[in-house]
Amino acid sequence: MSRNLNQLYQSTILEHNKNPKNFGILNAPTHIAHGKNPLCGDTYTLYLQLDDTDCIVDASFHGDGCAISKSSASLMMDRIIGLNVQDVLSLCESFLKLVTSDASVDREFLGKLKIFEGVKAYPVRVKCATLIWHAAQTALLRSGETVSTENS
Repeated sequence: MSRNLNQLYQSTILEHNKNPKNFGILNAPTHIAHGKNPLCGDTYTLYLQLDDTDCIVDASFHGDGCAISKSSASLMMDRIIGLNVQDVLSLCESFLKLVTSDASVDREFLGKLKIFEGVKAYPVRVKCATLIWHAAQTALLRSGETVSTENS
């Protein structure tokens, strides 16, 4: 990772850890999933509210975790509100590929999320960054279930 990208990554992680977006419990979620990372201790609940056109009109997360997991969740919240279910599932797949493989992904589609690419160099931290993304997939496909980084 270049020095400038590394600095951007670090400052973004710190900012979103300190001031996470959409952190809290959503009042009327239509989809929920719980995520846990036993290795790091991260545990979050993801709340999504979809309208009748399968568009995410509101989203939030609540729980405790490290700076990487919290900032990943915060940036996800910023990105998914307004998207339809299929676009969110595509975004999840793209993000997971970005941080776990060398497969090509549409970096434009990922937007700010591409700063997490360097996480793949730290396998234990990958689980922190991907926890909320696995929870989003679970919320949309099997609402109410729990996902663990040890099973995904």
